[in-house]
Amino acid sequence: MSDKDMKNMDHSKMDHEKMDCCSTDKNGHMNHKNMKNCDMDHMQHDDKKNMHHDMSNMEHDHSEHMKHGMDHNHEDHSHMHHDMDHMGMGSMNHDHGHMMMNHGGHMMDMGDLKKKFWISLILTIPIILMSPMMGMKLPFQLTYSGSDFIVLILGSILFFYCSTPFFNGAKGEIQNKKPEMMSLITLGISVAYIYSIYAVVANDILHVTPMVNDFFWELSTLIVIMLLGHWIEMNSVMNAGSAINKLSKLLPDNAHLISDNQTKDVFTSELSVGDNILIQAGEKIPADGTIYDGSTSVNESLVTGESRNVNKKSDDSVIGGSVNGNGTIKVKISGTGNSGYLSKVMNMVQEAQSAKSKTENLANQVASYLFYAALIVAVIAFVAWSLIKGVSFAIPVTVTVLIIACPHALGLAVPLIISRTTSIAATNGLLIRNKTALEKINDIKYALMDKTGTLTEGKFQVNGYDSLDNNYAKDEILKIAASVEQNSNHPLATGIMEAAKQKELSLSDVNSDNQITGYGMKGTINDHEFLIVSAAYLDTNNIQYDASSSKQYLEKGNSLSYVVENNKVIGFVAEGDSIKAGSKDMIQYLQSQGITPVMLTGDNESAANKVASLLGITEVKAKLLPEDKQKNVTDYQKNGKVMFIGDGINDAPSLTQSDMGIAIGSGTDVAVDSADVVLVNSNPLDVVSLVKLAKESHTKMIQNLWWGAGYNIVALPLAAGILAFAGIMLDPMVGAIIMSLSTVIVALNALTLKIK
Repeated sequence: MSDKDMKNMDHSKMDHEKMDCCSTDKNGHMNHKNMKNCDMDHMQHDDKKNMHHDMSNMEHDHSEHMKHGMDHNHEDHSHMHHDMDHMGMGSMNHDHGHMMMNHGGHMMDMGDLKKKFWISLILTIPIILMSPMMGMKLPFQLTYSGSDFIVLILGSILFFYCSTPFFNGAKGEIQNKKPEMMSLITLGISVAYIYSIYAVVANDILHVTPMVNDFFWELSTLIVIMLLGHWIEMNSVMNAGSAINKLSKLLPDNAHLISDNQTKDVFTSELSVGDNILIQAGEKIPADGTIYDGSTSVNESLVTGESRNVNKKSDDSVIGGSVNGNGTIKVKISGTGNSGYLSKVMNMVQEAQSAKSKTENLANQVASYLFYAALIVAVIAFVAWSLIKGVSFAIPVTVTVLIIACPHALGLAVPLIISRTTSIAATNGLLIRNKTALEKINDIKYALMDKTGTLTEGKFQVNGYDSLDNNYAKDEILKIAASVEQNSNHPLATGIMEAAKQKELSLSDVNSDNQITGYGMKGTINDHEFLIVSAAYLDTNNIQYDASSSKQYLEKGNSLSYVVENNKVIGFVAEGDSIKAGSKDMIQYLQSQGITPVMLTGDNESAANKVASLLGITEVKAKLLPEDKQKNVTDYQKNGKVMFIGDGINDAPSLTQSDMGIAIGSGTDVAVDSADVVLVNSNPLDVVSLVKLAKESHTKMIQNLWWGAGYNIVALPLAAGILAFAGIMLDPMVGAIIMSLSTVIVALNALTLKIK
């Protein structure tokens, strides 16, 4: 599955009565294309765009959003039968600090890897003290009678116990006919161990002369370094994938199963499609289903991001993991386990986080080339030197070639950079959720971004309002608007409520307040239905209004909300927003990097163009519906890679569709969950830091790959004796020194990574 497929979950289209839109393809992967065709009944309206009421979680503080991606909550759920295994988690399993990860077709366990690393490190210390490095005696080495046998025992433990992850990985690679890193490691340590046994027998039992050099030093250090590299890699993936842990805990442990008119408690994992369950007030809903008895209100913030409860009645659908309100309902299950909505989301997160980045794949490709190169050069060297100087001379040369090919530096090249990048990002308020997206930074051609909350503060204040109907006084228009908006925490609604509070207006009771997807709100006051909507709604529904009355506000860049009764505009409220500090500098930096900024907003053209002119943005798309943003992303992708920056719920589809999705940290949970990177501090200048870090990280990765592979490119032919005719042949000791230096250089190069 490609990076784009793994990102392509469309949060904006969640009709849960049609969950078949979340179907899987023939490979068991989620069909994202189908998801994009789901309708948008559960969407909030676009904010910023004067299409009210998406950004439901503006009041989340920064720490909450930092926690959002980094919370590793590992409390004990001893009876959590709905854990990863029951939710369809196949190739990566987060469980109490452990993680399963696929390498070469073999599952590696994080806990087991850590244990093997520490054991190998402890055993390597005495081996280094008692074993020469490719025959080179070091000042601190301790040798005494019997020390070679102790080294043999320690080396055997390392080889047969600590190296099992590499053997299993190599087995999978060979079975797949794609020998890569694991095969190269296994080849090196196997040759080193077998030849070292021969050396011990020859030196200490047969007492042959001259003495045969063993390779226990190389064997032990290679195992330690490779285990460390894979630990760093797996730890990076586990940290980034903490969203899976969070999602897995949304479902309750138990459910109330209705059977023969009796209710009994069962584990959630025991539920099946078609079962009937009872959900009491305040309980989490254990599975997807349809209400057949009762009514309630449900908090579906995990889906919509809207924190207020959504009224539910008979025949309405509910989602597993959402929270029931104050009513008791009976639900017929339509999806659970692998077929449930949460399971599908978790599978997508898992696939995205466990995906190999391009540079990691490149490292494996380099390892694959080195594997074949080492075998070919070794065979040629053995045959050539056997004919020239005999088998006794050819064998040590061949062994040296195979051991020198061991990828000490190559194994650390990418994991060290990934770890360092993640660490630097976190300390600078950048939460990296998808490392693969960062590698596209040099190919990004367009930066599409939302206006409100991204480029502007998203804190609206009422700059004016007026009545357009003689039956209503000016203040009555504000009162009606505030009354209908009182249950929303959308930025526009918040501004209207604040103005009504300052005017000390007494709000009316509203019945059946509902969202108008993508446009605004409607509510009934004293049997009169009022709409609070954008100009786009008026145009779409052919509702006539006098635009000249609000022209002065539009020209100043205000967003307008129109009050409608019986298809007649009776008034409007004009609100203004201020540009965020740092927005202009961000735009200028992107332009300096050859990235074209494009503003996408649902707001009116006058307000959009006003902000764009102040920021220096030349491409503006205004009066957009939620689905229009995603379509724009798709259209721009036809001409190049696209970065999208946003914060609202309606930005989620665009964040997932884009090649690099960046969420403003103060935005909604849905938007943050959809992004590749979260700007925790909601500072536009953090985009500049992100781009600089991504570019530097990519450069360092390529440099490390050259340092890791470059050593082998030079050392292999020299070790084989290609320049022996000129009296130049790589001594094993020199090879060991170069190998060690390349590893040190790779590590130091990673440490020099910083945001310039």
